[in-house]
Amino acid sequence: MAGRRFSLLRLFRRKKEEESPGAAPAQQPEEVQQVQPPQEDAGQERTEEQLRARGRFRRAAQLVCRFIRCIWHEEATFMATGDTANSDLFNAQTSAALLDMLVENGVYKAKQVPAIVRCIHQWLTSNVSDEHRLDKTLVLLTEAHPTDVAVTLLRSAPACDRAARTMWKTLISSRGTKEPVLQILFHVLEYWPAHRRRTSDGDERDVFALAATVALWEILQLSHSWCPSAVKDNFPRLLLTLLFQVFISTEEMSEQVETFWRRCREQRSLPPNPNRFAVQTVKALLRQLLDEDVLMAIGRKCGWDMLLKADSHHYAVGLLARELCRVSRSFGRTIAVSLLPRLSRGEPLWELPALAFLVEVLHCLNARQCGPSVLQIISRHLRSQCPERRRLALRGLVVLSKAPSMAKSIRSLNESLLELLQDEDTDTVQMTLSVFINVLGLKIIQISSPIALKLLEALQPLFDNEHSQLQQLSMLLFRELMEATERSKSLKPHVYLSLVPFYFNWHDENQRVAEASQRALFGAARFLKWRDLEHLVTMEQPWRFPECLLEKDRSRVGQYVRQALPFLESPEEPLRKLAIKFLGIAARSMKQEQPELQLICQALQGMTDDSPAVSNLAIETLHIIRAVRRTSFFPFW
Repeated sequence: MAGRRFSLLRLFRRKKEEESPGAAPAQQPEEVQQVQPPQEDAGQERTEEQLRARGRFRRAAQLVCRFIRCIWHEEATFMATGDTANSDLFNAQTSAALLDMLVENGVYKAKQVPAIVRCIHQWLTSNVSDEHRLDKTLVLLTEAHPTDVAVTLLRSAPACDRAARTMWKTLISSRGTKEPVLQILFHVLEYWPAHRRRTSDGDERDVFALAATVALWEILQLSHSWCPSAVKDNFPRLLLTLLFQVFISTEEMSEQVETFWRRCREQRSLPPNPNRFAVQTVKALLRQLLDEDVLMAIGRKCGWDMLLKADSHHYAVGLLARELCRVSRSFGRTIAVSLLPRLSRGEPLWELPALAFLVEVLHCLNARQCGPSVLQIISRHLRSQCPERRRLALRGLVVLSKAPSMAKSIRSLNESLLELLQDEDTDTVQMTLSVFINVLGLKIIQISSPIALKLLEALQPLFDNEHSQLQQLSMLLFRELMEATERSKSLKPHVYLSLVPFYFNWHDENQRVAEASQRALFGAARFLKWRDLEHLVTMEQPWRFPECLLEKDRSRVGQYVRQALPFLESPEEPLRKLAIKFLGIAARSMKQEQPELQLICQALQGMTDDSPAVSNLAIETLHIIRAVRRTSFFPFW
């Protein structure tokens, strides 16, 4: 108590000296000596001196009380000069000293903290030349009340003026306040558009997330040459939050947010739209950890512009994820781990961009650890009505399907995947086929006969699809399916139906399609246990296939003919010639009354307008068929 009393007295003395009208004349000390009382009155002099000291202490105490009352009643204007009744007592140095004393000695209540913060901000606003005068006071106050200080500063200076920048810089530079203040800032940042936060004075007004964004941007500018550890540690969290801000401020802008941003722009120069400022903050954050070349690469691919458009935002997020993974897989891994809880909660607003980001960084994750939670997210989006979400989910599933630990879990999605094979979108069907191929190619699971039957029915139309990639993948899947399912009578009819398409595709001009057809044909022959057919495929003797097939399975000749007829209209001349030869051989095995024989003749007659090579072959084959039909030695033809 004695120390506090002496500090008050010293403060009051300093104040009185500052208020003295000027220096006294040189002879004044002599005059004072002349009027000194006699020596015998020393005891009385000491009494009077004590009274004067008590008076000075009383006046100093009254000064402090008036100062505290001003703070409590938020008379912050006393920090200015000459415009209040208190300006004669509370000039800049006096008020700063009083603030120091209050905070250092703890002469304040918790509910007065927000008012003290506003006083410090106002003092710094009025005193430009001495902006670090209250650094120690601010740090001490924040160490004791970090939430009240940070939230009050966001409320009082949402546009982050010069005084607020000084305060943030002080707090971020101090070891004792840096971590708690940044965590509070990050927390406010995550609540859009505003977060209701109660301070010790009972204030429950909203704190806008954009105010935290402006503060973060200023902090990142201050720390351009160094990055606070809290920013590095929370990099995934901050990046995802800022990307969400870009999206939501582009997708929808409430009147409340527009009003807030307009007021901020009135106080300082800011971009006209919050989403552009959020993009600037994303760039500032990335500069802390990445080279400028990465940001320029994203810009060259129009990534920053796409972020600002609602219909292309998710493409830009995916692009950003790819560039981050190129720099470091650890970046992708940490961001993906941070992203999983958000997607698991099913936040509908940013679900599509979040899914786009996850798909791009999925290969960085450990499938054994994160696979189940990722699969749960993907399975939900496979049933989405949004085509883009289904495509993204399938892209993620293609990555997961390569992990052996996920094969059995993915099997639970068979029904959903079978439905997607009927989709009109080529990319969707292509990725679905890839998932099945990857899972079956692991040789870990067996496909039940009912599922295999449905899969064969879905694959049949794809063997002759106009897209060569779908043709190739469907036949590769057929081969894997033949090895992953048990032999069943219910499957054989569909296997028989696949033989003729495979034979013709074996001669396709596209080498990949031809190779896939050969492999599929081998799988079918092995499934049917036709050793001679399996042998000619192995020996690559396609010219022997028609005779081998039609001789081995005479009961289905008519069915095979109907499958071969459409190839007469193939755009590839070699396939048209191959179809003519196949039909000529098939005619040998048919009875006169079979309707398919008449179809063959009619089809060959219609080939006369084709190229000379094809039309001549068709006419020659037709003559032979008619000649053979007139002879009694038909079996020896």
